[in-house]
Amino acid sequence: MSSSRWRDSSDEGGLTRRSMLRALVTAAIVAPGLAACGGTGFRPMYGSSQFGGNDLTDKLANVEVAPVPGRVGQRIRNELMFQTTGGKAPALPQYRLEMIMTESVSATLVSTNGDAIGSVYNVDVNFRLIRSADKSVVLTGKSYGRAGFERFRSIFANVRAREEAENRAALTVGQEVKSRLAAFLATSA
Repeated sequence: MSSSRWRDSSDEGGLTRRSMLRALVTAAIVAPGLAACGGTGFRPMYGSSQFGGNDLTDKLANVEVAPVPGRVGQRIRNELMFQTTGGKAPALPQYRLEMIMTESVSATLVSTNGDAIGSVYNVDVNFRLIRSADKSVVLTGKSYGRAGFERFRSIFANVRAREEAENRAALTVGQEVKSRLAAFLATSA
């Protein structure tokens, strides 16, 4: 047995020829792929600009979210504010997000006597992003949230089930609008 670091696969410890060969083949396959990605313009969405990212967190923190009437509207606004600024208002907003919301309830399951057993809460939001510098609309879109809930004999249970459905739909809309804002700000701002 030699004192070399290279050992046969039957020896204990050290690097085996098989493991070294596997590492070299892996490097030969992966390296060209990584080099090809470098010239494509790919940049991480949430990374720091020091490392090739967009500083998206800072850009999202410069969006002021306008008040939306109603309990569900306030939930959507709070969700957006928490996701974009951590809950605080931006000091000098560069953009203003305005939303118009409509809500409805649809019966999905109806018993033989005509009572609704299940319902779906629907919230539709039209939004627009306005640049503060020149008051121009730079992004418009629509988002919607749907959440099902059951109907019970107890009035309190019905109210609570609907509130939970409203909260789930508001969370869905808030996350979708935030994602669309992030995609826009990452590419154009």
